[in-house]
Amino acid sequence: MRERTIAFLVFPEITPLDLVGPLQVLRALEGSSDLRTVTVGESLEPFETDLPFRIVPERTLDDVPDPYGIVVPGGLIGPFHAMASDRIMDWLRAAAPKASFVSSVCTGALVLAALGLLEGKKATTHWSFLPHLARFGATPVKGRWVEDGQVITAAGVSAGIDMALALGARLTSEASARAAQLVLEYEPEPPLGPIAWEGSEALLQGMGGVVAQRLPGILRNKPELLAKFAP
Repeated sequence: MRERTIAFLVFPEITPLDLVGPLQVLRALEGSSDLRTVTVGESLEPFETDLPFRIVPERTLDDVPDPYGIVVPGGLIGPFHAMASDRIMDWLRAAAPKASFVSSVCTGALVLAALGLLEGKKATTHWSFLPHLARFGATPVKGRWVEDGQVITAAGVSAGIDMALALGARLTSEASARAAQLVLEYEPEPPLGPIAWEGSEALLQGMGGVVAQRLPGILRNKPELLAKFAP
């Protein structure tokens, strides 16, 4: 039986939980199915995440030209590194149309948007960047995960785990996905209760300042994308 390879795209300054949350879920399904997960990057060299540790991709982009599925993680700055990379964008541009699904976690949706993959589609991303999706022709939806055709977008960080469980149930079986949930003991009960959204404005200003400071340097060769993220 031919393996169905799910490629997790990695690049500098990603948020690790965006990657390892859904990766842990889908890798748990490998033993009971033909699924195979792999992290792919421009090279096999280690790179910095947005936490003080590094990630080393398992394969290069050239090693995995035709994945069955694609998962793009996010981060406050990471997705802009992906957009600035012609190799990453060219790989996505070639691989995405042939993939059975293309998914993102958190601001990974911005990378899909920059490729035009969200144009005319409903999509979600981290709340701080949700309005930007409309600038790329998408319809922003505030939800844990949103599916439109072959594209599945998940909101911030932990929503990627929810998306992966739903996706895993479809790719294998509900029983297998429930088993993976049990193995991971994934049953969140936030001790502080629901998110306090009334504090979002102050946080948005702080994050916006970091992005405004870093973006001109990262996207200096992509003025058309830089303009999309102007205040």
